[in-house]
Amino acid sequence: MRILQFNNPGFERALKEALAASSLFDPAVEERAKTILDAVRARGDDALIEFTARFDGAKLDASQLAVTQAEMMNASLVADTSLRAAVAEADRNIASFARKSRRRGWQSTNSHGAKVGEKFDPFQRVGIYIPGGTAPLVSTALMTVVLAREAGCPEIVVCTPCGKDGSINPSLLFAARAAGATEIYRVGGAQAIAAMAYGTPTIRKVQKIFGPGNAYVVAAKRLVVGHVAIDLLPGPSELLVLADDTANARLVAADLLAQLEHGSGHERVWLVTTSLNLIRSVQKQLARQIPSLSRREYIKRALENAWLIQVRGIQDGVDLANRLAPEHCEVVTRNPRKVSEGIRTAGAILLGKCSPTVLGDYVAGPSHTLPTGGAGASFPGLTVDQFQRRTSVVEYSAPALKKALRAVRTFATVEGLTAHGRSAEMRFER
Repeated sequence: MRILQFNNPGFERALKEALAASSLFDPAVEERAKTILDAVRARGDDALIEFTARFDGAKLDASQLAVTQAEMMNASLVADTSLRAAVAEADRNIASFARKSRRRGWQSTNSHGAKVGEKFDPFQRVGIYIPGGTAPLVSTALMTVVLAREAGCPEIVVCTPCGKDGSINPSLLFAARAAGATEIYRVGGAQAIAAMAYGTPTIRKVQKIFGPGNAYVVAAKRLVVGHVAIDLLPGPSELLVLADDTANARLVAADLLAQLEHGSGHERVWLVTTSLNLIRSVQKQLARQIPSLSRREYIKRALENAWLIQVRGIQDGVDLANRLAPEHCEVVTRNPRKVSEGIRTAGAILLGKCSPTVLGDYVAGPSHTLPTGGAGASFPGLTVDQFQRRTSVVEYSAPALKKALRAVRTFATVEGLTAHGRSAEMRFER
């Protein structure tokens, strides 16, 4: 963990380390991901089976890649009451939020009197990656698959890593099926992205890939753009807490630790505050709380990516938040809503002391699939409209076309494209 103060010599130089690019942009990671992509593209299921054995320790054949209906049914039967209730509660909030975000077709009239508009159709076949690793991310199944369902996608393909025995956590299977997944495959990592992007004899190609993952998964998603569309670049978790002297150090420390426990070691957290006393108190709280946590070893490994930064004023903190473009940004200050108005690059903003990031992770409603590694400066978080394909629609009548002819002729003449002009003019020739 690093502590920086605005009045220390070398503050700006040290700050560049806090702003350093994340693991998403590691050339070595990208090269390894490319090797995997090329192998799957060339060898299909054989490569998937090889990489599943190498990375997950499971020895499968092609017939075992797909999760069977019997397995999904069994996962539903063993799901306990509390899991069923939690999944249903989160599903309701996510679906409600998605329905409000869904885009709808429209039509208007242009200056020529022609009808113009847009229509929005669901992608017919989408692929969703759900990380496995050290924790079964049941919530990620809901935060992705439910959006595809609410958009109306008829084929929703899920890929997720399996254990050494080839099994997938039954709670994850239950959540994915309850959310609306139509196919589930026990394939993880960059090889899963390759399978969905290029297709194999077992896993048919999709139109667009969604979902978070480790650095290799995200690198693979970047590399397959063009063969398939992708949603965004959601990698290892991030949290920035922007706080003043009203913040509770115990709560701030707990929120930082929650985002450090995912297990990749590449998670990043920042406390940006005007209060040196808060930094000192949070530092003590981190040391006090870590020993009692079940994933303390993962947290300790990621703690070197934690930064406690004192800034001169809250506006400096807002400016720093915009430079970092964090996945999650908690604003724990006086007037948090007002302060948050200046934050324009965060994946999600959570306001006040009663809005910990875990609510966004699990049940609030907006998807927790968010941009990381600074990608928030260019990408929004996952929304239902990303599962919809936009098409423009144009309908001219003869009178409307006649009004447009003069401008069409002018453009065709200037550009030297006589066939363009001719194609419109011919409609008025006998």
